[in-house]
Amino acid sequence: MSDHLSKLEAQSVYILREAYREFKNLCMLWSIGKDSTVLLWLARKAFFGHVPIPLVHIDTHYKIPEMIKYRDRLALEWNLNMVYGENREALEHKLTFPDGKVDRIACCRNLKSEALKHTLSGGWPRYRMDHQQKKYVLDTNKEPYTGVIVGVRADEEGSRSKERYFSPRDINNEWDVGDQPPEFWNQFKTDFAPGTHVRVHPLLDWTELNIWEYIERENIPVVSLYFDQGKGKRYRSLGCYPCTKPVDSTANTVKEIIAELRRGKFANIAERSGRDQDKEDGGGLETLRRDGYM
Repeated sequence: MSDHLSKLEAQSVYILREAYREFKNLCMLWSIGKDSTVLLWLARKAFFGHVPIPLVHIDTHYKIPEMIKYRDRLALEWNLNMVYGENREALEHKLTFPDGKVDRIACCRNLKSEALKHTLSGGWPRYRMDHQQKKYVLDTNKEPYTGVIVGVRADEEGSRSKERYFSPRDINNEWDVGDQPPEFWNQFKTDFAPGTHVRVHPLLDWTELNIWEYIERENIPVVSLYFDQGKGKRYRSLGCYPCTKPVDSTANTVKEIIAELRRGKFANIAERSGRDQDKEDGGGLETLRRDGYM
């Protein structure tokens, strides 16, 4: 198993270095979850302890508070170029599901898809961690990010299995699922037409089990919400608190989570089964992802 993890690690490091070599104005999305944190760890390995690109988080303001505390603590400890964006207008006009104005899908579109598109383009304000002041300040750099590294996995849900390692979007971030470049024998298309927005997926062939096995091997710090705190519940997938439910589980260590995934209660249950927005989108996320969702 260690050999398999090492092969996955080597492939991901190769993809990260290729992306950094080929694309200007590159950034990496960090959702604060286990997958994107593993991706962040791999980036630190790929670039010898330094992450040479901005880390971008889309703050919906409905994340569990512990997630934001964890984000900012690691940003300071690991000296990350941390940036966040938001849909301030939607929040001010209460165009959200918790406020009862829109359904879950429209809420995700407002607070995630639209916020992501306008944050990447530089059209909406971005906030950057000032390491001297230890707080976020308005980012004066409004240059668009045209390449985005994302921690999605093909096994996570249906629409993500249709991705490529280097996946083009149009200038509006919209995804044509039927027009994806072939990727054979580690040959990747990286020369795209001007105006193409490229998503890069170094974790595409990892599984949920691989992620946790790698977290165990590397001793990667993750949010404690993934572990049972004595109430017989923990989060398997993290998102906004109105739409993400914990699962029944007494696993409070990485080893116990791995056992649940290998042969235990979650061996054949989809990871995102506790995400209500997936159910409203017909059991998947393709509607949202075609429109720019992560």
